[in-house]
Amino acid sequence: MSKTAYDVLQPVRNRSCVVFASPHSGRDYTPDFLEQTVLDAHLIRSSEDAYVDQLFDSAAEFGAPFLMAGAPRAYLDLNRSCEELDPALIEGIRRQGHNPRVASGLGVIPRVVANGRAIYHGKISHADATDRIDRFWRPYHSQLQNLLDAAQQRHGQAILIDCHSMPHEAMDGIARAGVRRPDVVLGDRFGASAAGEVVDRVEAAFLSAGFTVTRNTPFAGAYITQAYGRPSRNQHAVQIELDRSLYLDEAKVEINANFDAVKTALRQVVAEVAAIGQGRVPLAAE
Repeated sequence: MSKTAYDVLQPVRNRSCVVFASPHSGRDYTPDFLEQTVLDAHLIRSSEDAYVDQLFDSAAEFGAPFLMAGAPRAYLDLNRSCEELDPALIEGIRRQGHNPRVASGLGVIPRVVANGRAIYHGKISHADATDRIDRFWRPYHSQLQNLLDAAQQRHGQAILIDCHSMPHEAMDGIARAGVRRPDVVLGDRFGASAAGEVVDRVEAAFLSAGFTVTRNTPFAGAYITQAYGRPSRNQHAVQIELDRSLYLDEAKVEINANFDAVKTALRQVVAEVAAIGQGRVPLAAE
């Protein structure tokens, strides 16, 4: 199993109300897990947000903490409720209503990785699933809540920037001929998880760094934005999906020649986003 549930890069001084997090870039594929899966060490990484933790690791320089998952997404999906248990994978679980994520094999303990590839031969035990949740899901989310609570106590508001990457092909359905393909999708659950001014500022930061941006299509945000975004309480959550092909050879899951340039551009984005709300009254109260 993974050695740690999470790592946190803490700034010398917390001068930002923003908390950055990367729940899907964990890559601690332990020998025990690799023995348990039918996939090889390469294919098991296909749904990982590879190297997103490295792309956004400048957050602490600008006064914002950065929370990074340890366990890989194929082992445990932190962007799911701990109750999204898959009866097709976990022994002793009974189906309760229809959850499209669970039905497709993408519950809190995933049954498949990208392109629907099965992770296991058969089912795993309920005890195994519970152990993963207790050891990794609960500590990660407890720490995330602590970071957000601390930000709100210091600054009167908290803004979560939930950092992800998406396959290049994810935009095939909305890309239009003659129009530059979006590099970034911002998800605020169509306004439910963050105030409009917050999302506008995040979008402006990406645009000023040269990225093209769209909102909520095809990714509006999942469990984390739903659970932590409460704009009426000055708690905002915005999901970021970055086109992997900008910095990654997707087939090899290796950084490409553009990685450093993309990281440099994102450093500018992180600086501008971390500055949101610094020295100001809470956005929702303005």
